[in-house]
Amino acid sequence: MAKALITWGGWDGHEPDKVAAIFRAMLEGAGMTVTVTDSLAPFDDAEGLRGYDLIVPVWTMSTITRQQAINVSEAVARGTGLAGCHGGMCDAFRDQVLWQFITGANWVAHPGGDGVRYTVQITDTAHELVAGINDFTVETEQYYLHVDPANHVLATTQFPTVAWYHSPNGPVDMPVAWTRAWGEGRVYYNALGHKANVIADGPAHEMLRRGLLWAAAGKALADPARAEALVSPGNHF
Repeated sequence: MAKALITWGGWDGHEPDKVAAIFRAMLEGAGMTVTVTDSLAPFDDAEGLRGYDLIVPVWTMSTITRQQAINVSEAVARGTGLAGCHGGMCDAFRDQVLWQFITGANWVAHPGGDGVRYTVQITDTAHELVAGINDFTVETEQYYLHVDPANHVLATTQFPTVAWYHSPNGPVDMPVAWTRAWGEGRVYYNALGHKANVIADGPAHEMLRRGLLWAAAGKALADPARAEALVSPGNHF
Protein backbone atom coordinates (compact mmCIF):
# COMPACT_ATOMS: atom_id res chain seq x y z
CA MET A 1 0.00 0.00 0.00
CA ALA A 2 1.32 3.46 -0.92
CA LYS A 3 2.42 5.69 1.96
CA ALA A 4 2.23 9.46 2.31
CA LEU A 5 3.67 11.94 4.80
CA ILE A 6 1.78 15.16 5.47
CA THR A 7 3.65 17.63 7.66
CA TRP A 8 1.95 20.89 8.64
CA GLY A 9 2.74 24.06 10.56
CA GLY A 10 4.15 27.53 10.09
CA TRP A 11 1.95 30.60 9.77
CA ASP A 12 -1.48 29.92 11.28
CA GLY A 13 -3.26 32.27 8.87
CA HIS A 14 -3.07 29.63 6.15
CA GLU A 15 -4.99 27.17 8.33
CA PRO A 16 -2.36 24.45 7.88
CA ASP A 17 -4.17 21.96 10.12
CA LYS A 18 -7.38 22.27 8.07
CA VAL A 19 -5.54 22.07 4.76
CA ALA A 20 -3.66 19.00 6.01
CA ALA A 21 -7.00 17.39 6.89
CA ILE A 22 -8.29 17.98 3.35
CA PHE A 23 -5.17 16.38 1.90
CA ARG A 24 -5.44 13.46 4.29
CA ALA A 25 -9.01 12.77 3.19
CA MET A 26 -7.96 12.88 -0.47
CA LEU A 27 -5.16 10.38 0.03
CA GLU A 28 -6.98 8.02 2.38
CA GLY A 29 -9.90 8.07 -0.05
CA ALA A 30 -7.50 6.70 -2.65
CA GLY A 31 -6.42 3.90 -0.33
CA MET A 32 -3.10 5.34 0.83
CA THR A 33 -1.65 5.01 4.32
CA VAL A 34 -1.15 8.55 5.61
CA THR A 35 1.07 9.85 8.40
CA VAL A 36 0.18 13.37 9.58
CA THR A 37 2.46 15.39 11.85
CA ASP A 38 2.88 18.99 12.97
CA SER A 39 6.63 18.49 13.21
CA LEU A 40 9.49 18.84 10.73
CA ALA A 41 11.42 16.07 12.49
CA PRO A 42 10.68 13.59 9.65
CA PHE A 43 12.95 15.71 7.43
CA ASP A 44 15.87 14.64 9.64
CA ASP A 45 15.35 11.00 8.66
CA ALA A 46 16.85 10.64 5.19
CA GLU A 47 16.12 6.92 4.88
CA GLY A 48 12.64 7.29 6.31
CA LEU A 49 11.72 9.92 3.71
CA ARG A 50 12.74 7.59 0.91
CA GLY A 51 10.22 5.05 2.19
CA TYR A 52 7.29 7.33 1.33
CA ASP A 53 5.53 7.49 -2.01
CA LEU A 54 4.56 11.10 -1.36
CA ILE A 55 5.59 14.04 0.82
CA VAL A 56 3.01 16.83 1.28
CA PRO A 57 4.40 19.94 3.02
CA VAL A 58 1.94 22.44 4.50
CA TRP A 59 4.46 24.88 6.02
CA THR A 60 4.23 28.59 5.23
CA MET A 61 7.51 30.37 5.98
CA SER A 62 9.32 28.71 8.92
CA THR A 63 12.81 27.31 8.57
CA ILE A 64 14.57 24.04 7.90
CA THR A 65 18.25 23.22 7.99
CA ARG A 66 20.32 22.76 4.87
CA GLN A 67 20.59 19.06 5.69
CA GLN A 68 16.81 18.70 5.97
CA ALA A 69 16.43 20.30 2.52
CA ILE A 70 19.03 17.89 1.15
CA ASN A 71 17.22 14.92 2.70
CA VAL A 72 13.98 15.89 0.97
CA SER A 73 15.85 16.51 -2.27
CA GLU A 74 17.44 13.07 -2.20
CA ALA A 75 14.15 11.32 -1.44
CA VAL A 76 12.32 13.09 -4.26
CA ALA A 77 15.20 12.56 -6.69
CA ARG A 78 14.87 8.81 -6.10
CA GLY A 79 11.15 8.72 -6.75
CA THR A 80 9.21 10.02 -3.75
CA GLY A 81 6.60 12.49 -4.96
CA LEU A 82 6.30 16.03 -3.62
CA ALA A 83 3.01 17.92 -3.86
CA GLY A 84 1.27 20.82 -2.19
CA CYS A 85 -0.36 24.19 -2.50
CA HIS A 86 -0.17 27.94 -1.92
CA GLY A 87 2.23 29.19 0.74
CA GLY A 88 2.46 25.76 2.31
CA MET A 89 4.88 24.68 -0.42
CA CYS A 90 6.13 27.71 -2.38
CA ASP A 91 6.37 30.20 0.46
CA ALA A 92 8.12 27.75 2.74
CA PHE A 93 11.68 27.83 4.08
CA ARG A 94 12.63 31.06 2.29
CA ASP A 95 16.32 30.83 3.13
CA GLN A 96 16.75 27.42 1.47
CA VAL A 97 17.25 28.00 -2.25
CA LEU A 98 17.41 24.23 -2.79
CA TRP A 99 13.79 24.03 -1.65
CA GLN A 100 12.82 26.67 -4.21
CA PHE A 101 14.67 24.76 -6.92
CA ILE A 102 12.87 21.51 -6.06
CA THR A 103 9.40 23.08 -5.96
CA GLY A 104 9.85 25.25 -9.05
CA ALA A 105 9.04 28.70 -7.66
CA ASN A 106 8.99 31.06 -4.74
CA TRP A 107 6.25 33.49 -3.71
CA VAL A 108 7.02 37.20 -3.90
CA ALA A 109 3.65 39.02 -3.63
CA HIS A 110 -0.15 38.86 -3.64
CA PRO A 111 -1.26 42.30 -4.86
CA GLY A 112 -4.62 43.24 -3.37
CA GLY A 113 -4.37 40.71 -0.55
CA ASP A 114 -7.20 38.28 0.13
CA GLY A 115 -10.51 38.48 -1.73
CA VAL A 116 -9.22 39.34 -5.20
CA ARG A 117 -11.57 37.98 -7.87
CA TYR A 118 -9.77 36.40 -10.80
CA THR A 119 -10.01 33.62 -13.36
CA VAL A 120 -7.93 30.45 -13.37
CA GLN A 121 -7.38 29.47 -16.99
CA ILE A 122 -6.68 25.83 -17.85
CA THR A 123 -3.88 25.93 -20.41
CA ASP A 124 -3.05 22.26 -21.06
CA THR A 125 -6.59 20.96 -21.48
CA ALA A 126 -5.45 17.52 -22.65
CA HIS A 127 -3.34 16.77 -19.57
CA GLU A 128 -4.74 14.12 -17.24
CA LEU A 129 -4.48 16.44 -14.24
CA VAL A 130 -6.88 19.03 -15.69
CA ALA A 131 -8.79 17.19 -18.43
CA GLY A 132 -12.49 18.01 -18.20
CA ILE A 133 -11.94 20.96 -15.84
CA ASN A 134 -13.07 24.29 -17.27
CA ASP A 135 -11.74 27.75 -16.50
CA PHE A 136 -13.13 28.96 -13.17
CA THR A 137 -13.26 32.07 -11.00
CA VAL A 138 -12.02 32.37 -7.43
CA GLU A 139 -11.95 35.09 -4.76
CA THR A 140 -8.78 34.68 -2.80
CA GLU A 141 -5.13 35.70 -2.88
CA GLN A 142 -3.65 35.89 -6.37
CA TYR A 143 -0.08 34.68 -6.12
CA TYR A 144 2.71 36.41 -8.01
CA LEU A 145 5.57 33.91 -8.14
CA HIS A 146 9.10 33.77 -9.47
CA VAL A 147 8.79 30.62 -11.52
CA ASP A 148 11.20 28.09 -13.04
CA PRO A 149 10.75 28.16 -16.85
CA ALA A 150 11.22 24.37 -16.87
CA ASN A 151 7.86 23.82 -15.15
CA HIS A 152 5.09 22.15 -17.17
CA VAL A 153 2.29 24.66 -16.67
CA LEU A 154 -1.27 23.37 -16.38
CA ALA A 155 -3.15 26.58 -15.49
CA THR A 156 -2.48 30.30 -15.35
CA THR A 157 -4.00 33.59 -14.20
CA GLN A 158 -3.42 37.03 -15.66
CA PHE A 159 -1.80 39.96 -13.87
CA PRO A 160 -2.38 42.77 -13.13
CA THR A 161 -5.80 42.37 -11.57
CA VAL A 162 -5.14 44.97 -8.88
CA ALA A 163 -3.05 48.03 -9.75
CA TRP A 164 0.31 48.12 -7.99
CA TYR A 165 3.95 48.89 -8.72
CA HIS A 166 4.24 45.91 -11.09
CA SER A 167 1.33 47.11 -13.25
CA PRO A 168 3.38 49.28 -15.69
CA ASN A 169 5.07 46.09 -16.91
CA GLY A 170 1.82 45.18 -18.63
CA PRO A 171 -0.18 41.95 -18.62
CA VAL A 172 1.54 38.67 -17.80
CA ASP A 173 0.23 35.13 -17.55
CA MET A 174 1.26 33.76 -14.17
CA PRO A 175 1.32 29.99 -13.61
CA VAL A 176 -1.19 28.72 -11.04
CA ALA A 177 -0.56 24.97 -11.29
CA TRP A 178 2.29 22.94 -12.72
CA THR A 179 4.22 19.71 -12.71
CA ARG A 180 7.97 19.20 -12.87
CA ALA A 181 10.58 16.52 -12.40
CA TRP A 182 13.25 16.38 -9.72
CA GLY A 183 15.48 13.49 -10.65
CA GLU A 184 13.16 10.49 -10.78
CA GLY A 185 10.51 12.18 -8.62
CA ARG A 186 7.31 13.94 -9.64
CA VAL A 187 6.54 17.39 -8.24
CA TYR A 188 3.09 19.05 -8.33
CA TYR A 189 2.14 22.53 -7.13
CA ASN A 190 -1.07 24.56 -7.06
CA ALA A 191 -1.05 28.21 -5.96
CA LEU A 192 -4.62 28.10 -4.62
CA GLY A 193 -5.32 27.37 -0.96
CA HIS A 194 -4.95 30.57 1.05
CA LYS A 195 -7.79 29.31 3.25
CA ALA A 196 -9.00 25.75 3.51
CA ASN A 197 -12.40 26.64 2.03
CA VAL A 198 -10.75 27.63 -1.28
CA ILE A 199 -9.72 24.02 -1.91
CA ALA A 200 -12.42 22.21 0.07
CA ASP A 201 -14.48 21.43 -3.04
CA GLY A 202 -14.96 22.38 -6.66
CA PRO A 203 -12.35 22.47 -9.43
CA ALA A 204 -9.50 23.56 -7.16
CA HIS A 205 -10.13 20.52 -4.94
CA GLU A 206 -10.19 18.18 -7.93
CA MET A 207 -7.00 19.62 -9.39
CA LEU A 208 -5.19 19.07 -6.11
CA ARG A 209 -6.59 15.58 -5.62
CA ARG A 210 -5.34 14.53 -9.04
CA GLY A 211 -2.02 16.28 -8.51
CA LEU A 212 -1.26 14.58 -5.21
CA LEU A 213 -2.10 11.14 -6.55
CA TRP A 214 -0.11 11.74 -9.74
CA ALA A 215 2.97 12.73 -7.74
CA ALA A 216 2.64 9.65 -5.53
CA ALA A 217 2.23 7.32 -8.52
CA GLY A 218 5.66 8.23 -9.80
CA LYS A 219 7.38 6.26 -7.04
CA ALA A 220 6.44 2.92 -8.60
CA LEU A 221 7.94 4.02 -11.92
CA ALA A 222 11.19 5.45 -10.57
CA ASP A 223 14.62 3.95 -11.12
CA PRO A 224 16.96 5.11 -8.33
CA ALA A 225 19.96 4.15 -10.48
CA ARG A 226 18.99 6.81 -13.01
CA ALA A 227 18.91 9.36 -10.19
CA GLU A 228 22.40 8.36 -9.09
CA ALA A 229 23.65 9.00 -12.62
CA LEU A 230 22.52 12.63 -12.33
CA VAL A 231 24.61 13.40 -9.25
CA SER A 232 27.66 15.62 -9.71
CA PRO A 233 30.09 17.15 -7.19
CA GLY A 234 28.78 20.26 -5.52
CA ASN A 235 25.18 19.63 -6.53
CA HIS A 236 23.83 20.81 -3.16
CA PHE A 237 24.64 24.54 -3.09
